[in-house]
Amino acid sequence: MNYEQGSVAFAKSKTFSLRIVKLYKFLCDEKKEYVLSKQLLRAGTSIGANLAEARCAISKKDFLNKAYISFKECAETLYWLDLLHDADYLTPAQYESIYADCNELYKMLSATTATLRSNMNL
Repeated sequence: MNYEQGSVAFAKSKTFSLRIVKLYKFLCDEKKEYVLSKQLLRAGTSIGANLAEARCAISKKDFLNKAYISFKECAETLYWLDLLHDADYLTPAQYESIYADCNELYKMLSATTATLRSNMNL
């Protein structure tokens, strides 16, 4: 991933993290849901946190490791969003909007990690 692509993913992940924080507040304040929403908060904000660490990687392998952790956290976030929707804590409109953002990040991170692995012959 070049710096420009990394900046796009990082910016999208930060915007997504802010959405997750607001969703967490909503779930706690309005729905009185604390357990699943806490898991969502941790996973959803970890995507950007690990990309921030990747920007300071000391090697390509270190960068790949952090990017891959972001990818896995993104997959976990999709799971928590599904669960919250299936448990009727999110309306279809709420779910579809934030799921689409997360899925976009998932696809970006999937392509990034696959390309890096291929370029590194791993």
